[in-house]
Amino acid sequence: MYKMFIKRIIDLILAFILLPFWFLFLLIVGPCIYFQDRGSIFYIAPRLGKNGKKFNMFKFRTMYVNAPDLRNNDRSTFSSEDDLRLTKIGKLIRKTSLDETPQLLNILKGDMSFIGPRPDLPEAKEIYSNMEKKKLNVRPGVTGYNQAYYRNSATTKEKFRNDVYYVDNISLVLDLKIFFSTLKNVALRKNVFNNKTTLNSRGIDK
Repeated sequence: MYKMFIKRIIDLILAFILLPFWFLFLLIVGPCIYFQDRGSIFYIAPRLGKNGKKFNMFKFRTMYVNAPDLRNNDRSTFSSEDDLRLTKIGKLIRKTSLDETPQLLNILKGDMSFIGPRPDLPEAKEIYSNMEKKKLNVRPGVTGYNQAYYRNSATTKEKFRNDVYYVDNISLVLDLKIFFSTLKNVALRKNVFNNKTTLNSRGIDK
């Protein structure tokens, strides 16, 4: 019952409550992002959603226009506090995870949930094992098990394994634990960045 109906109802109620406050925040941070380099306020990225359906995920843009896309050896996104691709406002809102707040719109659209496995790039579907594909059985989340307990310290395969654990154990109690642990990590700015060796580079606007 919780997984099928109650979770979605809670998402909608919270999203509508938070939406007016987010619009006020947008009025403040939006111009700061734009006037940094006259680029788009939002970064819109294709992601895998429930049942493998692709959707466009919204984020505030934190990098300069046409910044290269750097990857770690496990093909996860490279992230470093000293990353020269980050704008000044981008570094601040990424540290506080405020760059993820536009995903409130994805929740209202039905693409995402507040809590669930973080959505992967479409090409990730090619490397999922049969077990790892289970993460596509639910809506991806703005935060999830990995973000609550590991953030960027886990490898890609570890994240997939944790996502499957979450899908197999979804409950209101687990979601509440993830929610409060996420708040703690954000407040402490724990494991926000990683500094692994990068694998490749390609042009992308973030």
